[in-house]
Amino acid sequence: MTYLDAIVLGILQGLTEFLPVSSSGHLVLTQAVLGIKQPGVSFELVLHLGTLLAVLLYFRAKILLLIRSVFDSSMITERKIIGYLIIGTIPAGIVGVLLDDFFEQAFSNPLMTSLMLIVTGGILLSIRLVKTGDKPVTLLSGLIMGMGQAIAIMPGISRSGSSIVAGILVGVKPDEAAEFSFLLAIPAILGAVVLKSKEFLSLDSVLAGQYIVGMLCSFAFGLAAVSVLLSVIRKGKLDYFAYYCFAIGLVGIYLFL
Repeated sequence: MTYLDAIVLGILQGLTEFLPVSSSGHLVLTQAVLGIKQPGVSFELVLHLGTLLAVLLYFRAKILLLIRSVFDSSMITERKIIGYLIIGTIPAGIVGVLLDDFFEQAFSNPLMTSLMLIVTGGILLSIRLVKTGDKPVTLLSGLIMGMGQAIAIMPGISRSGSSIVAGILVGVKPDEAAEFSFLLAIPAILGAVVLKSKEFLSLDSVLAGQYIVGMLCSFAFGLAAVSVLLSVIRKGKLDYFAYYCFAIGLVGIYLFL
């Protein structure tokens, strides 16, 4: 893997991690088309760390508020959100541990990834079936959004798209669903890193430079993508991304069928 490869994949990861178009799907297809080789899924986890830093920076005020609530029993609302995040993380944790080998193999299957992008398009269009709600996140809706995140372990299924749509379908206010989805990404990414910690320890130090460059690119472009997606959601145009997913999925099917 060259530095140019790392830059391309880092930018791609940053732009697509939070936009509802599946960052993992884009990475799989880009590597297949350009012939970029990377050692297992470890590089993708490094890129996810970059986008994790973007979330931490963008929502730093909210995160600090949640941390403060741990030591302040009067901050009931914030404490509830922490509980909802814990509950919402459980589905992805279970799926990740039980089906880890299956999902790792899926990262080498561009045709399946293309099909899953079509599925993502369908998920995004489904919000047209319901009237936009104005409810806050609850224990039940947090769990449902967590289940949406769990299916996105499959490359081609958008994590942000499936979790946000899951919230909208059960009546959660769109911008609150988006914020909860971003916060839900934090334990999910950290969990994936812990799960693959042994693979990190065996990385070739020769690739350290490429990994750092890729992570920095994913951080910078991820920060921009968060802002863009929140703006799109406020304008009620989230489903517009469905047509992009359909187009990329169909191109992938044509290339790899």
